[in-house]
Amino acid sequence: MKPIFLLLVIALYFGVLMLISWLTSRNGAGNDTFFRANKSSKWFVVAVAMIGTSISGVTFVSVPGMVRNLDMTYMQMVFGFFFGYLVIAYVLLPLYYRLNLTTIYGYLDQRYGPKSYKTGAWFFLLSKIVGAAARLYLVAFILQTLVFDAWGVPFVVTVIGIILVIWLYSHKSGIKTIIWTDWLQTLLFITALVLIVWQLSSRMEMNLADIAITIRESPHARIFVFDDWASTQHFMKQFFSGMFITIVMTGLDQDQMQKNLTIRTLKDAQKNVVSYGLAFAPINFLFLCLGVLLIYFAEQSGIMLPEVSDNILPVIASEYLGPVVLGIFVVGIVAAAFSSADSALTALTTSFCVDILHMKAVSQTEEQEKNDIRTRRRVHVAISAVFVLIILLIEAIGSDSIINAIYKLASYTYGPLLGLYFFGLYTKVKPTDKYVPWVAIAAPVLCVVIEVAMKQWFGYQVGYELLLLNGLLTGLGLRAISKGTKI
Repeated sequence: MKPIFLLLVIALYFGVLMLISWLTSRNGAGNDTFFRANKSSKWFVVAVAMIGTSISGVTFVSVPGMVRNLDMTYMQMVFGFFFGYLVIAYVLLPLYYRLNLTTIYGYLDQRYGPKSYKTGAWFFLLSKIVGAAARLYLVAFILQTLVFDAWGVPFVVTVIGIILVIWLYSHKSGIKTIIWTDWLQTLLFITALVLIVWQLSSRMEMNLADIAITIRESPHARIFVFDDWASTQHFMKQFFSGMFITIVMTGLDQDQMQKNLTIRTLKDAQKNVVSYGLAFAPINFLFLCLGVLLIYFAEQSGIMLPEVSDNILPVIASEYLGPVVLGIFVVGIVAAAFSSADSALTALTTSFCVDILHMKAVSQTEEQEKNDIRTRRRVHVAISAVFVLIILLIEAIGSDSIINAIYKLASYTYGPLLGLYFFGLYTKVKPTDKYVPWVAIAAPVLCVVIEVAMKQWFGYQVGYELLLLNGLLTGLGLRAISKGTKI
């Protein structure tokens, strides 16, 4: 009975998404609508939608799970996130609006040249498609375990079905539809988070005061680490890594910035970024509090926690908290996952069409517009197929904590973007454009060598600060291939 109940919940949810898609595509589904939502989005709607885009299904299960091994030290990164959003709002957004960009990598074309432009776009495409697939894999795996295994449905069919649904409601109006579906999905997963905490505390007969005392007295309540510089959890490493990860994974990421660029004015776009930046601290803190409560509940109930931290919330929600909590959990994780995956699929399609194929948001002729729409839809299908292949590859490889794997990948792939943008913004020299791709490839390779050497020779475990090192090496490489030409 349980799989049928969950399937009905999911089917109803998908039906609502398709209704939103129909409503948002009634007045046209051209490329300007798909890429920029006709520059007509309201900042407060985008602010809510952005929370869902940034907090994915991985956050929903990985952040509570990481409490067991890392306590609540993730909050150190979260504090850094907000300062990263301030940089985005008051340094990067003014640049993007001044240049009237459809994709943010158009800046690299104007600052460096076409080779640099392509390099930035390809690094984004690689980073985003792997990262988004990793996030979606976790949700596909959970749905497979809770629903489709009972009917003998192969994992590959589950993955194809999920991608197909996302394609169906996003392929017509793209970002215009995504803003509203993500708005709804953000409200759903936050509601689900609150309800799960409430249901869990009710099972343990706790009121708000009891919850606060339990969390405060828990051995996992530690937030700050100042005493161990070699630890990857040291405050300075976590804070500045959080700040720069936000800058690169939001401010230099077409997926995250595409919604911002649908807002008509810079001032409203800045309100949007600061607003959802402020929302991250309380939401992530609630996820970590849920993690503490899950561990406490398991200890009180004599429950053996799974070895993989990402499985703690799914296992307890599915096996020990009853069908109501399970239904809430499924809706929450699907909402969180889809709000991230649909946005990524749209952004990847936009970047490939605009940055690689040089497609315009507004075509010069009606015939060109029709041809561009056909091409864009083919790209959308192709990227959806690549999503399926990468998710199946991740399934074959496996990962203990997906969120750590994603941040690690970001350190290698977003580092060159960090160097390209900050070197472009804060220096006046112009590197030789044809050599920029080699620098962007060499910097991550050197980071691998340095990371291995630091661990073997000095016992130092390199953490997310690898992103800063990667950006620095890229900047030094760009300086080395510059001939002193001033821009």
